[in-house]
Amino acid sequence: MTKSNKELSLEQREELLRTLKARFEKNMNRHKGLEWAKVQAKLEANTAKLWSLNEMEGTGGEPDVVGHDKKTGEYIFYDCSAESPKGRRSVCYDREALESRKKHKPENNAIDMATAMGIELLTEEQYRELQKLENFDMKTSSWVQTPANIRKLGGALFCDRRYETVFVYHNGAESYYAARGFRGSLRA
Repeated sequence: MTKSNKELSLEQREELLRTLKARFEKNMNRHKGLEWAKVQAKLEANTAKLWSLNEMEGTGGEPDVVGHDKKTGEYIFYDCSAESPKGRRSVCYDREALESRKKHKPENNAIDMATAMGIELLTEEQYRELQKLENFDMKTSSWVQTPANIRKLGGALFCDRRYETVFVYHNGAESYYAARGFRGSLRA
């Protein structure tokens, strides 16, 4: 491994790129007009982004391209697993919430996990955009970035899809449930 431990072996990179390419080609509705060759060239030029995508994949996120920022040239990836990624569930919102729990603490929190993976939690707006592509979180829910004023008062936001509608809810930031995780975004 490298000094940072955030690089993949050649074999891991090739396997991840094959997985991402297959997902890209299978779900063209998520990225109309974009070409895989250009996405792959961008990823191959930035191994740190590949490492983050591998972390997303390894925790069940099934990352896929959902857009292209023409100003920066970056491709935008979101977790596109049908339900909130399995490897990121049963977590409270952030470190402050985790430390506030006296009993039955979860193993981790969404903000620290995302940071360690090199990704960001989806915003409510990004979550709604994702839901326009397909139906996600029909049985689970996902923490989303919470405005500072809500978090300051002890709350945090999460979203899901029920009854053909995207809902935004609130909960104490220290809460955690087996069916709640988080979805991330990455710009590469």
